[in-house]
Amino acid sequence: MTLPSWTDEKYGSMKRGALWLVSVVGEGNVFTKTQLKSAFPDTSQIDRRVRDLRDFGWRIDTNREDLSLDANEQRFVTQGEPVWEPGKGRAKTNLGITAAQRREIMAKDGHLCRSCGITAGQMYAGTYEAAQLDIARRQVRQADGSISVQLLTECTRCRVGGRELAVDTPGLLRKIQNLGSLERTILTRWVAAGEREFSALESIWAEYQTLSAASREQVQGVLDAGN
Repeated sequence: MTLPSWTDEKYGSMKRGALWLVSVVGEGNVFTKTQLKSAFPDTSQIDRRVRDLRDFGWRIDTNREDLSLDANEQRFVTQGEPVWEPGKGRAKTNLGITAAQRREIMAKDGHLCRSCGITAGQMYAGTYEAAQLDIARRQVRQADGSISVQLLTECTRCRVGGRELAVDTPGLLRKIQNLGSLERTILTRWVAAGEREFSALESIWAEYQTLSAASREQVQGVLDAGN
């Protein structure tokens, strides 16, 4: 099927941006903000319209997800829904969050990556790379086969690596059935409370990771004095 022209102004800016990515940039290739704005000189906030494609399954990485990119570069990784086709690109998922909601989600998750448990600023094992936490969108497959999107705290590595994954609810239920009695009791308590109960030690560690270098030295002094 022949693609429409990305210069055809009968399409909205988001759809034209999608067509430009497919026709001009190509999957796996890097483009710059300057190139994008040059292609759409009369379209305000074209970068935002292109970011909106992520709500339709398009993967467009910045230097937050791909450390090889600089601040002006983005990588068109994979195409999602063909938003230019009739009936496509309409049911945008409204998952924009405020700064207050972001803080609330992170606090509920104990300021830990929900996938690997790392805290902000902690070094990945065997590297000099410090973890950064942000809010990820995770697809969840329900028992009826439908897909919903939920928000959770994840580090950069897990957020990028798990972007194409969906939680399989029926599979999760099978795993629960195989739990031992103690593990099942703990999980039942977490589910009833609506949150994971972090131990006092885990909570202290998470808070410690948010401290400045000077404050960390104070903590170290208290610990050394107690030994």
